[in-house]
Amino acid sequence: GRPLNARIELLQGPNNNKQVIELYTEDGLDRPFYAIVETPGSGNVLRIVNTATVEFPLTATVGAYKTGSKDSFDEMQPVISGYGSGGPSGGRGSGFRPY
Repeated sequence: GRPLNARIELLQGPNNNKQVIELYTEDGLDRPFYAIVETPGSGNVLRIVNTATVEFPLTATVGAYKTGSKDSFDEMQPVISGYGSGGPSGGRGSGFRPY
């Protein structure tokens, strides 16, 4: 595998300081990084920056989820689909909706 070196930034409005996660793992394929980041309210931006060299690209996926209660992650429901309007086989359009 390849090393994973990235910075994850959460910006919550123009007047708040950004929250930053510095991320490093020696093998991103065997030990990928997963996180659930709570973003209450509107106007939130999640920025993912590859801080590794150009020889080590990364692939990132961000999905919106709605939780039923803070005590159980079993109740998490995806808000949007990762597939376009044509389903997993393709098609034009996007399942992405900004909030």
